[in-house]
Amino acid sequence: MIRKLTVFEKFGYGLGDAASNLFWMSFIYFQVNFYTDVFGMAAGALATMLLITRVWDMATDVIVGLIADRTTTRWGKFRPYLLWMALPFGILSVLTFTTPAFAPTGKLIYAYVTLSLMMLVYSAINIPYGALMGVISPDPQQRTSAASWRFSFAFVGGMVVAAFTQPLVAYFGKGNPVVGYEATMGVYALAAVAMFLLCFASTKERVQPVKEKSTPILNDLKDLVSNVPWLILFALGITGVFFVAIRGAAIIYYFKYYMGDLIIAPFGITLNLGGVAGVGLFILVNTILSLLGTFLIQYVTPYTGRKKAYIGCMLISAAALIASYFVRPDQLVLLYAYHVIYSILTGPTSALLWAMFADTADYSEWKTGRRATGLVFSAAGMSNKFGWAIGGSLAAALLAVYGYQANVVQTAHAQEGIRILMAVAPAIGTLICGLGMMFYRLEGKMPKILGELAAMRLKNDTPK
Repeated sequence: MIRKLTVFEKFGYGLGDAASNLFWMSFIYFQVNFYTDVFGMAAGALATMLLITRVWDMATDVIVGLIADRTTTRWGKFRPYLLWMALPFGILSVLTFTTPAFAPTGKLIYAYVTLSLMMLVYSAINIPYGALMGVISPDPQQRTSAASWRFSFAFVGGMVVAAFTQPLVAYFGKGNPVVGYEATMGVYALAAVAMFLLCFASTKERVQPVKEKSTPILNDLKDLVSNVPWLILFALGITGVFFVAIRGAAIIYYFKYYMGDLIIAPFGITLNLGGVAGVGLFILVNTILSLLGTFLIQYVTPYTGRKKAYIGCMLISAAALIASYFVRPDQLVLLYAYHVIYSILTGPTSALLWAMFADTADYSEWKTGRRATGLVFSAAGMSNKFGWAIGGSLAAALLAVYGYQANVVQTAHAQEGIRILMAVAPAIGTLICGLGMMFYRLEGKMPKILGELAAMRLKNDTPK
């Protein structure tokens, strides 16, 4: 009988993604604007930097996965990295949002170096963390539950970023965003280090491969590229992060330069829900509803399956995004209506996708007799990096193409580019994801695969 994961372990596992997302969501929502409006980097130079650093960084993901698969400690293969990499993660997250008093060339070099090192450390802790989901339980439904907790906590991290980043920047900076960003990321870094350590302490690795003998790296790579279900999910992962990165980067520009003010005064308290003041609330609504959708999806998939749930969420979200393109600057309520649909439906899709990645590790072991969970998840992590690289770089490039200039009133042409980033480009991404998932056919085969794998493991563990 398969042991169910306790609430305590799922809670502890979820803390790891809450920690990661204090940094990741800061990048999704504020990185592009930080580099253009605070750090002082031109949009074109930023587009180039994001693309170059991400392409280099993707190669490190595979290396980290291969190393993790070959790691053997008393704590397991993947958990130790949560312990070893927590402090470097915290230090570099602060340095990445620091603006040094260098000449323009020196600042550009600093940005390249700190961003590259940060993403290297991010890989070294996040890839083993993701792979951990594949070994804490052999049961797909338990993995889906763990994935739901993981991504629910990821959204909690996102909620913190949405609700507190701008107020903290203002509080610590006292009108100086350079100081404000550095201090804010210092607070996030302390919290992230603590959560990574708690995640390490509360989880356990249970799934052991059929064979523990060392296998050549080339064999693992061949297994991966011949794993068709994994290739499909990898492509969908790229596209999924691509549309999230583009829309996330566009929000602050959209509110700052396109959406008009909307003043309300409930209970005598004056609030501005539009303009740049409305950015935090808009992101917070997205995060809360995404969290709700992610937590509820574990109760939907037993009836629909993960594949159908993913397809439905993506296709309806695409329709909402396309409709939002036609929203005028004075139609904030209508914008929020489409935003609600988009948020609650796209929220669960990451959890569904990563739970299915765990299935592809089982599929590979069943097919080849070898298990490379770390490689499966590290290479899957490449889809996040690549999607982010394309999304962030394209966002900065389109801003440059449409004539964006920092901290000035934008032309109608520049506003059009911002609207495309906010609605059209992410709608294309969600539509591709929904249609692409139709080619994934592993889900129906999993009961047979898991039964045969259990027999293989039992035979392997039986004394000769």
